[in-house]
Amino acid sequence: MTTATALVPRNFDLSLAGPLGSLDAYLERVSRIPVLSREEEHALAVRFRRDNDLEAARQLVLSHLRFVVHIARGYAGYGLPMGDLIQEGNVGLMKAVKRFDPALGVRLVSFAVHWIRAEIHEYVLRNWRLVKIATTKAQRKLFFNLRRMKKNLSWLSAEETRSVARDLGVSPAEVTEMEQRLAARDMSFDPTPESDEDDVYSPAAYLPSPNSDPAESVEADEWETDSSERLRTAMARLDDRSRDILQRRWMTDDKATLHELADKYGVSAERIRQIESNALSKLRGLMGPAT
Repeated sequence: MTTATALVPRNFDLSLAGPLGSLDAYLERVSRIPVLSREEEHALAVRFRRDNDLEAARQLVLSHLRFVVHIARGYAGYGLPMGDLIQEGNVGLMKAVKRFDPALGVRLVSFAVHWIRAEIHEYVLRNWRLVKIATTKAQRKLFFNLRRMKKNLSWLSAEETRSVARDLGVSPAEVTEMEQRLAARDMSFDPTPESDEDDVYSPAAYLPSPNSDPAESVEADEWETDSSERLRTAMARLDDRSRDILQRRWMTDDKATLHELADKYGVSAERIRQIESNALSKLRGLMGPAT
């Protein structure tokens, strides 16, 4: 079955950052793509559904890109890049083309609007805030309708809050909470100052460093020094062959294989494995906990 990504039009860049160079150039080019008649659209849809003709699907997508732009512009108030909104809408359009049945007798634009809006909605909810603000169906509906239903830029009155809650099927408390969230602004966790002279006050500046305790730093250094010394002492107490095998197998970047060491000492690879295992056991016993 053809996937949605297979419907990406040839020579067309959904990222809006290809040869077109800018969003304005993309919008100008999209506006020059002819709109299909009902008969042309139906014939192309039949070709794609019956024959899996990707060229027909490509033409269906291209002819509806201006419609995606029109829908995406309705979400400009959320402060997200218009190019990204259009890109997500284009993904929804391709999904709609894949599922469109010309036998239903409706135009593709009427069928596709649901898929386009669904993809844009998901993008807005994922990216408009660092913290998720709409996790239920009622909250999603409230999120996308509250801004439109507010009659001015001021806070809702108690009566307006009750009216919005009644119209959207949520509680007044949920309306008030969503209004507060919509009015809030995110703060960067660790912003980069524009110049060395700028003072930066961010949440990251108030977190303690994980290695800020001098006692812990000294303890860690002493533990590493003690462990290294005990390892050197224990290695010196091994016989030459065992020590060489451990060094070649564990303490170099270019580790030797069992067969390479077997050839060197004239024994089997299994015998090298036994020597290695015995040496490791002896090494653990020699190092032991410090007394």
